[in-house]
Amino acid sequence: MTDENVSRRRWLAALGATGAAGFAGCIGGDGGQDDTTTTAGSDETTASGDTDEGMTETTAGTTESSASGAMKIGILQPTSGDLQYYGQQGLWGFYSGLAYKAGDDPLDSSSTGSHTVTVGDVDYELVVRDTQFAADTAQQLATNLVQNEDVDMLYGCASSGAADRVIQTVAKQANVPYMVGPAASATTTGSSETCGEMIFRASENTAMDARSGGRYVARETDVSSVYLFGADYSFGRAVVNNYREVLESEGVEIVGERFVPQGYAEWEGLLDNAQEEGAEGIVGGFTVSTLPNLFTSFLNGDYDYRVFGGFATQITNAAMGQTLVNALGEDMTAEDIAETNMGPFTTRYHWNQYDNEINNQFVDSYTSTYGVVPDLFTSGCFTAASAIVQAVEESGSTEGADVAGALRGMTVTDTPKGEDGYTFQEYDNQARSAMTVADVIPTSDEWADNWDAPVMPSEPLATISKDNTTVPADGVDCSL
Repeated sequence: MTDENVSRRRWLAALGATGAAGFAGCIGGDGGQDDTTTTAGSDETTASGDTDEGMTETTAGTTESSASGAMKIGILQPTSGDLQYYGQQGLWGFYSGLAYKAGDDPLDSSSTGSHTVTVGDVDYELVVRDTQFAADTAQQLATNLVQNEDVDMLYGCASSGAADRVIQTVAKQANVPYMVGPAASATTTGSSETCGEMIFRASENTAMDARSGGRYVARETDVSSVYLFGADYSFGRAVVNNYREVLESEGVEIVGERFVPQGYAEWEGLLDNAQEEGAEGIVGGFTVSTLPNLFTSFLNGDYDYRVFGGFATQITNAAMGQTLVNALGEDMTAEDIAETNMGPFTTRYHWNQYDNEINNQFVDSYTSTYGVVPDLFTSGCFTAASAIVQAVEESGSTEGADVAGALRGMTVTDTPKGEDGYTFQEYDNQARSAMTVADVIPTSDEWADNWDAPVMPSEPLATISKDNTTVPADGVDCSL
């Protein structure tokens, strides 16, 4: 990590002499589709609402604070391209967290540009840039935000490859606080190469998915042997590695592992092999580019094992749901789906997984503003904003270093998972939070207008507490 005595001014002077291209080769990798999670390909374990008037009646508001003035936050999210929905969740969740703290409705925007949200006596100046889900672009934009826009803090990146690049080439070198989200690779906060005293993440990660889902499979089902599949890049390998560790620690036998390229379609032979190896369950670390092919082959085959993983975003649920509709018919029931041996799945967050006042207001306001219910990434992004405001209020300062100091070890008061639902771990600045497990069920009439997918998560079957979802200090290669 950059020494804290090295000022941003010194880094900016060096950057001005070398140009942004001087950092282009510092780290390889790019923005892969690494955060949708898996679901036998999704990834998750807990979650949770809807209404019409927004949040003008909220009881949240700000606390007594001596902070005033302005804080400038550079936001990096994909706002264009095939995965702009990830960026929308990153923006809309963050805007909703600020709105909740302000007692107002969230900013209705998914575009780049500059926006200001006032909470108490502090103006939060939001400078939004489109990463296009690419690491190179994210690095260039982050450099410009720090060098030319003089932001106090960075937030964002849906791609873990992009987040890691920004950390190593910009945030650490400039010593500027960076709140990562919703990028989900566990190593971002768990590796000495990318963790740091100024690097934070409220959003849930793949290790939390595995620790929750793996523990549930081992303790609440009769599955004793599992075959692990994953996409052949950082996200898929993180899913497989974390599931292997958790399942083996719980006494479940891993009978095989296989990594395949994104978009892989020749699943029949691989699924047959899992059956031959005696698998009673399979888990896959994939995104929407691969899941429909896997599910189609699974549903068209005659396999004895069960498919586990995590609920992903609406776009992946739409693909999975259509595969189920094709196999079971438009009038499929929850019982029909259960007979396919798909699930249950874990979830980081979905709108119907948490019943508390904060989440209810969040769901109502988010749905009325954006026309969709809060999705997989939104709780962590809401909490990121809520935590920043809380840090400003508690420190009485809008300076990045002071805000970072207040974030360390913070329990975030206002979160969609309930009051005090997230806590930043002092050893890696990763927030821990609860996760849930749910069945796959047909989308109900109540939610059909705001959830454009044939299937949705059921009410939670189980909730795994935040103390049991996290990787302990001795399990990460990070010491702050």
